[in-house]
Amino acid sequence: MIDASRMIPLLVEASPAFAGTWEEFQAEYADDPPIPYYIALGSFARHLCDLLATDDHATLRRVFTVVERLHLEGDSFVQEAATVGLLEDLQNANMHRPGTSPDRFEPFLLPESARWWKKLRGFWREGRPLADD
Repeated sequence: MIDASRMIPLLVEASPAFAGTWEEFQAEYADDPPIPYYIALGSFARHLCDLLATDDHATLRRVFTVVERLHLEGDSFVQEAATVGLLEDLQNANMHRPGTSPDRFEPFLLPESARWWKKLRGFWREGRPLADD
């Protein structure tokens, strides 16, 4: 089972360019545990938007393989964070720059992540509950 302490390191392993940001983030919060993982995931979402803007499809495929693992193998906190902390940020138009948009992430989603992506869309567009069926 993947717990919160392994979540970001797995994402960094898939996208090593985020390593420096993650190290700075850990140092910033070292004296004030626990680490605010949702804030870290917001930074990672911005990083993914940058990767999308540069068409780094290989890294995006590796990252979304990890995101799928977080959904399938994560504890309840990690599963929720993968959805509400990461996928939801990726759907936020304010995270994007010209040339990127949330729908450009959809080809990289694997089945469980795609299911939660659609649930998030239903929640925000139609007010449907964001709950597991």
